Amino acid sequence: MADKLLLRAEVRTEFGKGAARRARRANQIPAVIYGHGDDPRHVLLEGHATMLAVRNPNALITLDIEGEDQMVVPKDIQREALRPFIVHMDLLAVRKGERIVVDVPVEVIGEPAQGLEHMLDQVTVPVEADATALPESVSIDITDRDENALPEHLILPAGSELQLDDMESPIVTIYEPQEQDTESDTETTGDEPQEGDETSEGDAGEEDADDSE
Repeated sequence: MADKLLLRAEVRTEFGKGAARRARRANQIPAVIYGHGDDPRHVLLEGHATMLAVRNPNALITLDIEGEDQMVVPKDIQREALRPFIVHMDLLAVRKGERIVVDVPVEVIGEPAQGLEHMLDQVTVPVEADATALPESVSIDITDRDENALPEHLILPAGSELQLDDMESPIVTIYEPQEQDTESDTETTGDEPQEGDETSEGDAGEEDADDSE
């Protein structure tokens, strides 16, 4: 299940690119809290502690906003293009007992039948669960399978429900690898000179002499 974490936050009062840069220099991450029909709340989070907290993308976080507790889960995390640093976050406000839908990573267990290979087609799937008990992952067992693994083969934690509209598309494709045809390649790699490329040793010598003048 998702981790339950406590992070300190402060109300954000300055906005714009300059304010955001100053916040990041101070090891703070700008964030917005949405949910329950309330107006969005702008806050600043502890940089390093927040990056550790959201290693699990569905972590349940309790924010201490200047003495007021608010439970949230990450909804959108924006990172720098070339580095993993977080530049902004959208957070969803949740309550105890509330059920929400989140995208959960799929974990593949085992290997398919002998001689076959597999490819994970759906890296995450939408799952509905209690906000205080969000699964970190769901699993699918392909041990000795010789057919595609479908959504019905997913193993979900108790209390979780799959929210896929398409139940026919495979989660994991099982296939027979194709042998690479190298025979045709070897037929065209001979050392025979091509038409128009024939040059005698004498001609080559004359060209070398001309070049040396």
